[in-house]
Amino acid sequence: MIGQFLHDRSLPVLILLSFFSLTTSTVSTSDFPSVTSKRWTNKYDRYFRKYTKRFFGPGFEWRWFKAQAIAESNLNNEAESWVNAKGVMQIVPKTFDEIKKKNPSFVDVNEPRWNIAAGIYYDRQIYQKWKAKRPLNDRMFFTFGSYNAGFRTIVRAQRECNKVGLNENLWRSIKTVAPKVPGWRHRETVGYVNKIDEMMHPILK
Repeated sequence: MIGQFLHDRSLPVLILLSFFSLTTSTVSTSDFPSVTSKRWTNKYDRYFRKYTKRFFGPGFEWRWFKAQAIAESNLNNEAESWVNAKGVMQIVPKTFDEIKKKNPSFVDVNEPRWNIAAGIYYDRQIYQKWKAKRPLNDRMFFTFGSYNAGFRTIVRAQRECNKVGLNENLWRSIKTVAPKVPGWRHRETVGYVNKIDEMMHPILK
């Protein structure tokens, strides 16, 4: 599946897994911690730091990906979705195997270190696709929205933005047209991104 993504064909199926894994559609954003909350703890911080630096470069805010992991699994490495997505970053084993072809050192999807590394690597592949000029926060929201719903789903939302004269490169525009995009469980994706945004807000303001 990830191999298909890298050729830009089937990302929508690839990470549909994410949001259904923990029935997060029934959880409000208030149930997720701010970055100053003790609920963040320092669990797995060394991995988030290490692989953010590796794939996004020195100085990139690694807590973006920890917030994503909290939204995905609440940092529970035992989490498993109905589509067999596993671990902290909710990676499907087949997806992990494709990522491993590019990163042979990533040993086991069930090992938190490699699960996190694979998720951040995957984020980087998506992030590179959103090259149009937009604020960094929006680029991250597009990345996480694509991780959840699929790259092509967000592209379809951009087309809807164009139809109504909205800026297709801003996440608020995507949220506005989301209900008009056929075949997209937009509430899950918008809620997923909102959760990450809420967790990151204290350090981004």
